[in-house]
Amino acid sequence: MEASELHRGRLIDHLQLVVADLPASRRFYEAVFGVLGIPIGGSGDTYFWADELFISSADSEAAQGQLTGRHHLAFQAADRAMVEAFHAAGLAAGGRDNGAPGERPYHPGYYAAFLVDPDGNNIEAVFHGEAKRSAASVKITF
Repeated sequence: MEASELHRGRLIDHLQLVVADLPASRRFYEAVFGVLGIPIGGSGDTYFWADELFISSADSEAAQGQLTGRHHLAFQAADRAMVEAFHAAGLAAGGRDNGAPGERPYHPGYYAAFLVDPDGNNIEAVFHGEAKRSAASVKITF
């Protein structure tokens, strides 16, 4: 693994998506993560990652030959403009609209946009409104 620093302390430790077309998925995730300020790691032919999200082809060792199917992943955005930029970048990179940027009824201030990635996964960016965190994450260095 290329990373020598991890950030932990959130609810989810990691996620893996096994996709049919790794290059198409990489184009999509590079575009939307570029807007969200999340770097992409990994340069292999069978996988890449971003933070705790691992995306691999079916022939990667971790995938065990199985495609994962449709999932919903939600990523945090810093503000409404970032949600809007996420949606635009994803559409331009081959994603399909699954809900334009806007308020949702989940709680006051919930502002989100939804895209369907190249493998049919429902990908969301959400800004929950103004909030104060005790820490952005827990930093672990090796």
